[in-house]
Amino acid sequence: MRIKTLVIGYAFALALLLFAQHRPDAAQPSGFTGVVDLTHPLSSQELASGTRSSSPVRNATLVVKDAVRRLPASTRSNTAIDAPAHLLRGMWTVDQIPPERLIAPLSVLDVGQQVRRNPDYEVSVEDIAQWEQMHGEIPAGAVVVARTGWGTRWNSPRDYRNLDKKGVMHFPGYSQDAARFLVEARLVLALGIDTLSVDPGSSRTLAVHQYTLAHSVYHLENVANLERVPDAGAVVVVAPMKLEGQVDGPVRILALTRR
Repeated sequence: MRIKTLVIGYAFALALLLFAQHRPDAAQPSGFTGVVDLTHPLSSQELASGTRSSSPVRNATLVVKDAVRRLPASTRSNTAIDAPAHLLRGMWTVDQIPPERLIAPLSVLDVGQQVRRNPDYEVSVEDIAQWEQMHGEIPAGAVVVARTGWGTRWNSPRDYRNLDKKGVMHFPGYSQDAARFLVEARLVLALGIDTLSVDPGSSRTLAVHQYTLAHSVYHLENVANLERVPDAGAVVVVAPMKLEGQVDGPVRILALTRR
């Protein structure tokens, strides 16, 4: 009887050991140690009063495929997503962006020093090359966000828009060459920035918008707290509301970090 009890006990202990060794992968440590919210808050008062500036794209008249399309002005006071359908009919609307394109490696291009010298600065291919010299090649399928430092102006709509005497806004964005390189050579899923637009504020043609959206690359605008995330190594989670048929809208952006 004692031997039978010992055998049963041994078998039970062995079963527990084998179970522990075959736990699901989801139970294993992910390696991420922090979460950074990259989203500006939007109060109900701001939403009702429209105290912040509207997106340049939504105030623009654009020529798209030989047809003039006027985009109505509306308040853009929050961290926002532009879907590919923002300019081109037949492309993905917000609710149609595939979910696998909303979680990706995050690459942050720091151009704050250049922007302090020139508010109209455009992120260049050279900036990308310098980033890759330090961190390696931007991984395919990444979300690339420019850290310009413009977010320090967020609490002042006047400074954030930075209008000159002619009513032209001045804030940094991407150059068309940099956008083309990121889309064609690095296969990015999205471009983001801590300003109102991925195009510089003084742009009349919005060339970056037209090119990237036509290649199914969505945009993240008014991104917050980029100073709290590393240039490389984080993963971004982009969580827009599933707005059926909408071309843009508010978005919650979270960065998973390892530091």
